[in-house]
Amino acid sequence: MFTFLLILTIFCFILLVLVAGMHPTMSSLSTYELRRRAENSDHHAAELVGKQLLLQDVISNLKIKVAFLLVALSFLLVATFGAFIGTILIIVILFEYGALARLRFIKKLSSRLYGMLESKLLIIAQKSASIMKFIRSDVEPENIFHLGSRQELEHLIDQSEGVLTPDDKRLVVHSLAFGDTLVSRIMTTAGEIASIKKTEFLGPLTLDDLHRTGHSRLPVIGSDMDHIVGVLHLENLLALDIKRSVTAEKAMDPHVVYLHQDQTLTHALAAMLRTHRHLFIVIDSSRNTVGIVTLNDVIEALIGRKIIDEFDGHESIRAVSERSLHEKRPEA
Repeated sequence: MFTFLLILTIFCFILLVLVAGMHPTMSSLSTYELRRRAENSDHHAAELVGKQLLLQDVISNLKIKVAFLLVALSFLLVATFGAFIGTILIIVILFEYGALARLRFIKKLSSRLYGMLESKLLIIAQKSASIMKFIRSDVEPENIFHLGSRQELEHLIDQSEGVLTPDDKRLVVHSLAFGDTLVSRIMTTAGEIASIKKTEFLGPLTLDDLHRTGHSRLPVIGSDMDHIVGVLHLENLLALDIKRSVTAEKAMDPHVVYLHQDQTLTHALAAMLRTHRHLFIVIDSSRNTVGIVTLNDVIEALIGRKIIDEFDGHESIRAVSERSLHEKRPEA
């Protein structure tokens, strides 16, 4: 009799650990994505949606089975080893069976056993739905998570192989950072700015040199870079009968708009759309010129790649500026 009870007790204990280690197989896709695919006539996704709805009851059923096995094991331990030793063993098992169920080889066995029984467990859950609503577990079957930071979202986007193209990833990541990026991060600094003095004559040689800078707009300066008096639009000069007597001051647009270097790109884009200006002078707190920023610069920061301006010549504005610093402009 003792041998029979001992074998039955061991069997009940093993079954308890295996059932405690069982966990429903979750879909790697979210419930939202499964429903979206199901709405697009994906029959496999539709089956998974139905399965997800039953998993909560499956979890509840497994918890009930664990409770019954614990009760059965308690009676068997007392019957096999007596009240004193049986009680001690019950206390030890209550504290340790969960840890045993988390062991790797136990989890592997439990997973295999669950795979064999899953279809039956789902049928039981479906048939007992009316009863289970009174004793249903509060455990959510879906692995719901909440993003902790924008950096975490950017990491998820970076790891989304096969879902987003490299261009898609770049666009999303740069769009996320756009609102917090400061103008000073993308501007062409004062030392790199190609400009023209207001007193300079716009002769043929000067115009040719201006076009070779690669810019469609140039700041017009007075005494120095801290005194910008206008903006010269090169495309407008093509329609003019330029003579040597015409200076940059006469051909320029006298409207100059400013941005502070600590303002965000969101503010810069809003200002450009509101004023219909494509070039802004960037100043510091002392109203000194520290750089310029163009609509192209802002859009490039938004989409994460270079765009070609009509006068870029397939080079970036900053690259052309750096090149022009090392070229001596021929006198008109």
